Amino acid sequence: MDIDAGLVKKLREACGAGVMDCKMALTEAQGDMDEALNILRKKGVATAEKKSRRATNEGIVDYYIHPGAKIGVLVEVDCETDFVARNDDFKSFVHDVAMHIAAAGPIWISREDIPEETKAAELESYIVEARNAGKPEAVVQKIAEGRLAKWYSKVVLLEQEFIKDPEKTIDDLRREIIGRIGENIEIRRFARFRVGDVVA
Repeated sequence: MDIDAGLVKKLREACGAGVMDCKMALTEAQGDMDEALNILRKKGVATAEKKSRRATNEGIVDYYIHPGAKIGVLVEVDCETDFVARNDDFKSFVHDVAMHIAAAGPIWISREDIPEETKAAELESYIVEARNAGKPEAVVQKIAEGRLAKWYSKVVLLEQEFIKDPEKTIDDLRREIIGRIGENIEIRRFARFRVGDVVA
C-alpha cells in the first residue's frame, strides 16, 4: 500500500526513527500508527533518540583510502563501551562512514556545526535567486528554505544519502545500528584529504 509522507513524518516525530524505518513499519502495519510504533519498538529503532543523550566515551578511529590513493579519510566514531567498540557490526558501520565521506565529501557532521553566518548567507543567496527569478514575495522565503534544506543534504554528513543505499541517510544508518547494538553512537569528527587540495 502507498504510505502518505505526512504519516511517515508524524511517526518519525513520535519516535525519532529513520524515514525508511518509519515507512516500512507503516507498510507492515497497513497504515496503523500505533501498530507501526509497536513494530519499531520491537526492533529497537525507536529507542535511538533516548540513547542519543547518553555519554559516548569509547569508540574507534578508522580510515579509508580510495583506490588510486588520491583521496583518504580519517573518522572517529564513539560509543558507550569498549565492548561495543570491538563489535564487528560497529566497526563495519565506522568503515562505511569513512568510505562514504571519501565519496560524498561532506563539510560538516550536522547542521549545528555550520556557523550561523554561513547559514544566513546561504539562505540570503537563495532569497535573492528566488526574487530574481520573479517568484511572488509570498513564497520567496519558503522556496529559499527548501533550497537551504537541499543544500544541507549535500554538505551535512548526517543528512547525506548513504552511497551504498540512497534510500537511507547517514543518520538513518546511525539510528539503525543504535537500535541493533543498544548503545548511543556518535560520529565525533573526520578529516578528508584529497591530493592537490589547498589547505585553508
